[in-house]
Amino acid sequence: MHADESELFGYEKGAFTGATKSKAGLFQSADGGTIFLDEIGELRRRCRRNYYAYCRKRKCAGSSNEKISVDVRVIAATNRDLEASYRAGTFRKDLYFRLNVVTVHLPPLRERRSDVPVLVHHFLDRYAKGSQIQVTSAAMKSLLHYDWPGNVRELENCIARAVTLGDGKIIDVADLPPAIRSEQADSGMVTPQDAAAQSTTALAEMERMTILRVFEQANGDKALAGRMLGISRATLYRKLKRYNIALKVDSTSGEPDTQVAPQ
Repeated sequence: MHADESELFGYEKGAFTGATKSKAGLFQSADGGTIFLDEIGELRRRCRRNYYAYCRKRKCAGSSNEKISVDVRVIAATNRDLEASYRAGTFRKDLYFRLNVVTVHLPPLRERRSDVPVLVHHFLDRYAKGSQIQVTSAAMKSLLHYDWPGNVRELENCIARAVTLGDGKIIDVADLPPAIRSEQADSGMVTPQDAAAQSTTALAEMERMTILRVFEQANGDKALAGRMLGISRATLYRKLKRYNIALKVDSTSGEPDTQVAPQ
């Protein structure tokens, strides 16, 4: 029995060498809740078969080999095209249609760069909670311009590395992995002709959407939004004016409230 199979479905005492006592699987432990199966396309064939059997009968093995009914909501993720895999015979067709109830396609991080500042501060809270570490504008610019081939996991590792190796006060470009620093350096070596050919409109729109997204996450708190973006309040106000993001005063608090002016 493979480790992933035993973890999901449990095992009985003596089922294999080293099984000195029975153990409930994750499906049984998650009864009444939710289980997340990451990289479902990588499950071994026998494990897929057992999972399909669970999907059909909503039962898994319990003590003394009896079947126990469990009610679990399953969320599965994969970076593979499972439809192409089942058509090619490398993934169970019946399991594919059991799984394919509601499909959510999540674009790669490079296609949703406005998420980067929010994720950066989410991971700062995870790895340096309460430390008030600031991200410089140069570092944030590097993070926004990087293509993130490893997606969110790569960004998480990047922030964990910066927290571990940094001074505990700020994260600057020097604290980022070499791949990000070198790409930023390369991007600064373009000729004036190349720079003129680049789409400044697309970059401006990306920055504008990033500011709006961060304001939403910060619930309109300008000081927090500035910290998340790695810029001062004065710089933030200049960018709000540049991108025609209007501020109206909230009559209840006297504080400006962010609104997007019609484009």
